[in-house]
Amino acid sequence: MRNLIRKLNEVVSEIPDGSQIALGGFAITRNPVAFVNELIRQGKKGLEVYEIIGGMDADLLVGAGCVKTYSYGGGSLDRFGKIDRINEAIEKGLVDVREYSGLSISLRFLAGSLGIPYIPTKTILGTDVLDNLAKKDSAIRVEASPFTGERVVLLEALQPEYSVIHAPFADTKGNVIIEGPVWDVELAKSAKKLIVTVDKIISNEYVKQHPGKVVIPGVYTYAVVEVPYGAYPTSVYKAYDYDGELLSSYAKVNKTQEEFNKFVQQYILGTSDHYGFIDKVRGLDKLSRIQADPVYGYTKS
Repeated sequence: MRNLIRKLNEVVSEIPDGSQIALGGFAITRNPVAFVNELIRQGKKGLEVYEIIGGMDADLLVGAGCVKTYSYGGGSLDRFGKIDRINEAIEKGLVDVREYSGLSISLRFLAGSLGIPYIPTKTILGTDVLDNLAKKDSAIRVEASPFTGERVVLLEALQPEYSVIHAPFADTKGNVIIEGPVWDVELAKSAKKLIVTVDKIISNEYVKQHPGKVVIPGVYTYAVVEVPYGAYPTSVYKAYDYDGELLSSYAKVNKTQEEFNKFVQQYILGTSDHYGFIDKVRGLDKLSRIQADPVYGYTKS
């Protein structure tokens, strides 16, 4: 019987420097924070990172000097602030950044998940986004449609070496259940190796009883890692809310490299795992404050 359960430090250790990694999540929701922090602890360098909507996860990686290229469709810490380590890297040319729209990079993942070489679209046609991408990204071309002769944008399929998403549940065979909205399923299915961190591993018997809840079948999954609160301080619908206090604090810390370095040294490099990170940055006893209401899907306070 195929058992895909792995430990976080082990699965991260097999990722070489310079690898292509696509990150799931959306701004302050379901960021694979535990995975990203472990990449930083293990000193990974030269990563090619892809993300539909960036958040704290990519900001941490860029600020920690792990990233060589970053392709994304926008991002922020939502109402709590900006992803200023990424913004400064763009301004100073520290990282090769390719700025897509959310739809155009999603279409590249869709093509990758379908196994087709490219996908035609009219999105970003006539925009500065296309002009800027065309100067340095060979994955973008503008050609005439063979059917109508109209100008169309051709987006090369994106099939990263690794995709990493955080989900509330998966079983030992890699069948993934995500409650609420999903936006990173194509990103997950496009990867050569999909790594899923989950808050809880559930039984295969439960999956057999509720097959309609599975959004990513196990055939796509390479490894499952159980990390309770693995997206903290971002949220997981119907499990736990975001930690607004910590995100607000981070939005102040990430304004300067000096203060950011202190944060990384104290809370990431100064801890051995995600439990240590949470305990040191907030305290494990405070997690009860962000427990989601099972009806509303987020905290009512």
